[in-house]
Parts: sequence; C-alpha cells; structure tokens
Amino acid sequence: MPRWKYSVKLRDESRIAKAMIWDVPVHPKIMREVAEAIKGMRVDQAKKFLRRVIELKEPVPFRRAHGKQAHRRGLADKWGWPIGRYPVKAAKYMLKLLDNVENNAAQKQLDIERLKIIHVAAHKGLVLKRWMPRAYGRATPKNRVHSHVEIIVEEVG
Repeated sequence: MPRWKYSVKLRDESRIAKAMIWDVPVHPKIMREVAEAIKGMRVDQAKKFLRRVIELKEPVPFRRAHGKQAHRRGLADKWGWPIGRYPVKAAKYMLKLLDNVENNAAQKQLDIERLKIIHVAAHKGLVLKRWMPRAYGRATPKNRVHSHVEIIVEEVG
C-alpha cells in the first residue's frame, strides 16, 4: 500500500488543521483552478464562494487550463482575469473537503471563525484506462483521471 503525506511541512502544528481527499473523479487541471481560487481565503468565505459556484452565480477564473474558454461578466473586475467556468462537480468536492477540515479544526479546539486557508493543492491520482472501438479496426483511449486534494488551514489572530 502507498503511504500518503502532505506536500508541505510546518513547524507549529498546534494552530493548524489538515484534511485530504483521495480519488476525486475530477481532472486535476480543474481541481487546480478551484484550489487556486480559494487559496488565502477564510474558510467561511471559501464556502460561500463555492456555494455560489454550484448555483452558477459566480465563475472560477481559469488561468492555466483556459484554451477556448469563454469570458465571463465581472470576472476581470474581481480576479483580474476574464476567462472562467463554473466547475460544479469540483466545487462540490472542495466544499466537502472544507467541511472536513473545519471538523478537524473543531476537534483540535481551534476557533472556526478565524480559520484561513494557507495551503491547498491538487495532485494527479488514479487513471482508469479504457478503450473505445472505432471504425476500421481502430480504438481510441478513454482515460478517466482522478485527483488527490489536500488542504491546510491556520487559526489567525
């Protein structure tokens, strides 16, 4: 069995809480964009932002994986980047992860109102490889890429 660990090491772990979710059925490119959007936010702000993404009211800026993506109204005013999408599935899994890290912080007796996201990262996970038969005896690969997401929050003063 593989051993899992976080990609950052912090000295004082008494004021932080961590959470990780494995094998999310969302491509890491999309999870990366959602992770970059909520990095540095307070947990309650990030949860409100992700709920608005799920309701299709606020888009997530796509900075790296933005080929042939539409511009969204008001996105450049807030984020300084006009290209974005509404990754509903990724936002649902990230919201679940934020609930998990909030519960972990409550277990460590941290103040939930003062939690700030200091680290969030998405890594490539399991790839399910399948083949789709095509004409003339050919086949096309159909890959299903999964993600691993980790988050670390800190109690700020």
